[in-house]
Amino acid sequence: MTTSTHIAGATIIAVDQAHGTSPFKGDILIEGSRIVHIGDAISTPDGARKIDGGNRLVTPGLVNAHVHSWEAMFKGRFDNMPLEIWMLYSYPIVGMKALDPRLIYLRSMVVAMESLKNGVTCLVDDVIELPVQGMDAIDAVFDAYDEIGIRANVSGNVMDRPFIDTIPFSREYLPKELVDEVLKIPVTSPKEYLEFASKAVKKHHDRSDRLRYLVAPSGPQRCTEELLKATHDFAAEIGSSYHIHVLETKVQAVTGREFYGKTLVQYLDDLGVLSDRATLAHSIWVTDDDIARMAKRGSSAAHNPISNQKLGAGIAPFRKLLDAGVNVALGSDGISSSDTSRLLDVMHVAGLLHKVTTPAYNRWPTASEVIYAATMGGARSCQLHKEIGSLEKGKRADLVLFDVETLSFTPQNNLEHHLVYCENGSSIDKVFVNGEVVVDGGELTKVHELTLVRELRERSNAFGEHYKGVERLNRRFESYFAAIHKRCCGENIGLNRYSASEAEWMMT
Repeated sequence: MTTSTHIAGATIIAVDQAHGTSPFKGDILIEGSRIVHIGDAISTPDGARKIDGGNRLVTPGLVNAHVHSWEAMFKGRFDNMPLEIWMLYSYPIVGMKALDPRLIYLRSMVVAMESLKNGVTCLVDDVIELPVQGMDAIDAVFDAYDEIGIRANVSGNVMDRPFIDTIPFSREYLPKELVDEVLKIPVTSPKEYLEFASKAVKKHHDRSDRLRYLVAPSGPQRCTEELLKATHDFAAEIGSSYHIHVLETKVQAVTGREFYGKTLVQYLDDLGVLSDRATLAHSIWVTDDDIARMAKRGSSAAHNPISNQKLGAGIAPFRKLLDAGVNVALGSDGISSSDTSRLLDVMHVAGLLHKVTTPAYNRWPTASEVIYAATMGGARSCQLHKEIGSLEKGKRADLVLFDVETLSFTPQNNLEHHLVYCENGSSIDKVFVNGEVVVDGGELTKVHELTLVRELRERSNAFGEHYKGVERLNRRFESYFAAIHKRCCGENIGLNRYSASEAEWMMT
């Protein structure tokens, strides 16, 4: 039996072509998983649940376009490390043992719970399991997301080059005994990955009408040409986005030059995998030519402003990307590199961060641009823009109801500004995913939050004790990676990046 919900007299930010992010008053009718009416007031159909929207703001569900649920076990654990050193501990090279699937389930559930309660209805979860991802591990992630009711694209992140060979100058700096130790660790071949991914697709792709398998080669410097091409073909075959980390740090900018004699974006373009299904996570150290290539190919950038600041990675050229026509989405990144999966936090930082990159205030992000990136931008990046990202007739009913009588909306001025700069999730009343209420009165409806949190806390103590030994093993690499970081970045890393036109504006 199809269920119907009538939201009457609400204020709506639809992010559609007709209204953009400008609020308007109207009704929404949901039947099953889809929106069947949005706009003028209508009578409540027989049997439909009616929600008085008089003091509610309705928006599309937020899309977290780049998150790593693996890192939930390290929330609040690390600080003051650049990416290449931080990865030694959050994605250790040696010493890691496979996690119990139940722990993976709980870890994923915590990310989903925090996300839904913060208005995130869709996750792009780039899952990295160490030492290798087995089917029971990816089953646990899908099971958690299925049970809680969130929409998600879940990857089997893959790389087929030894980790030390993904960092420039590593063989020059690391002692032979450490190099030999790392080279003993087997890597996944393209054939092995495609066999695993095909099985995962058969088991989980389009599961529950919400969950999909995501193709995610880790990064151009971490994968062979064969793997980069094969995964792109596979993504096209199953209708997945092609999700890849590109130019997150200055070290990675040097990597392109040292490994390929060109930028990593140029390298991907020359291989034929910079396409309209490609999402380039981070895209910080992109050149003007890189941006032009991304725009020409229709690629997306997943912008992670909180993570990028915590790791000292740099500031993505938000305005340049938008001006060139590149689709920009927003992501929290990992729960260790940003310590949050709350996209409203990300929106707030995105609205603020780029105001310090130029005094040309007419180039600062608008609240409307930030909201678009968090909704339609994210939907486009994960190839779901025809289904989610805006509130339109025929689209999936993924939406959020905010109570506008809270402190965050008092006194009430520009609602777009309130969303980006004032709201932290505390005003969220209801969240719908696929037409189903998964948050009601600010509480999750399908799982018991406290029970799950207690179980994870009980298990995390043993995990933490084991992990101290893993950290000791990987600390042996830190001084060498620190030297490489210093060589690539120099003593002073200038992160304020002014274009020629902006520099000229400053001098007038």
